[in-house]
Amino acid sequence: MGRYNQGTLIVSSSPHIVDNVTTTRIMLDVLIALIPAFIMSGVIFGSRAILLTVTCVAACVLFEAGFQYITKKDSTITDLSAVVTGVLLGFNLPSSLPFWMAVVGSFVAIVVVKQIFGGIGQNFANPAITARVVLLVSFATPMTTWPLPSNLLGTTDAVTGATPLGILNMGTDLSSLPSNMDLFLGFVGGSLGETSAIALLIGGIYLLWRKVIEPWIPLAFIGTVFIFALLAGQDPIFHICAGGVMLGAFFMATDYTTSPHLTTGKIVFGIGCGLMTMIIRLYGSYPEGVSFAILLMNILTPQIDMLFRRKTYGGVKI
Repeated sequence: MGRYNQGTLIVSSSPHIVDNVTTTRIMLDVLIALIPAFIMSGVIFGSRAILLTVTCVAACVLFEAGFQYITKKDSTITDLSAVVTGVLLGFNLPSSLPFWMAVVGSFVAIVVVKQIFGGIGQNFANPAITARVVLLVSFATPMTTWPLPSNLLGTTDAVTGATPLGILNMGTDLSSLPSNMDLFLGFVGGSLGETSAIALLIGGIYLLWRKVIEPWIPLAFIGTVFIFALLAGQDPIFHICAGGVMLGAFFMATDYTTSPHLTTGKIVFGIGCGLMTMIIRLYGSYPEGVSFAILLMNILTPQIDMLFRRKTYGGVKI
């Protein structure tokens, strides 16, 4: 490493600062933040929800290790990023999804979206979000069959039912919509890890406290959903707690690689996620728009970074 003195100024090659913030440490914090939602998924949907998430984690780790072994790359499975991807993918699935379909989704997330583009830090979109969209398009029926939560089993002959957003989208029996308290606690139909708003909120606050994420994207995302719903004459609390807004705002849209670097860009990114989510929910044929919104904004991230790039003092405009 080159190093020389100019008076009291010491000049050396980067990196200049080494601290204890590592990829493994960050991913471990994310996993800790996901524990409340993981526990609630088991309480709400039973042991199969736990097994499906574990299957996704195991498949993601094996696909990452296998791809790196075949391509003779250094193994990165100890950085826990594949584990985080597996948990997030599991949280985006209905608990009744066949296990082999979850393995297909894990292959898409790790091999197609992450490793082929160069591994962690090189993917153009969030791997778990992309895998969910691919599974939704490929296996539409099992990806939209929602088991009833445990508190409703036994009170009806049905074992599956529509999600709150599905009921709102159909507009046929709005009296069957759950209360905001049920949405907040999570005892409603939906993807196994995104129904409990309070569990995800606890995890999000933990990430903010640990400074793993900044508040700009979650605030802009959730705030836009709130204002859009209010202007459209809808219940803003319902739209924040229903579907994947909380999971997406705190855990998916804040991915370092696929979100803007500057504060202004993060706010624009969050607003874009909120706008796209609400447009799809209220005017699209599909009742939920979080995954599509985040995926679209992931694609626009380089353009957002370019738009808000700081000009070097004294430099010329490019």
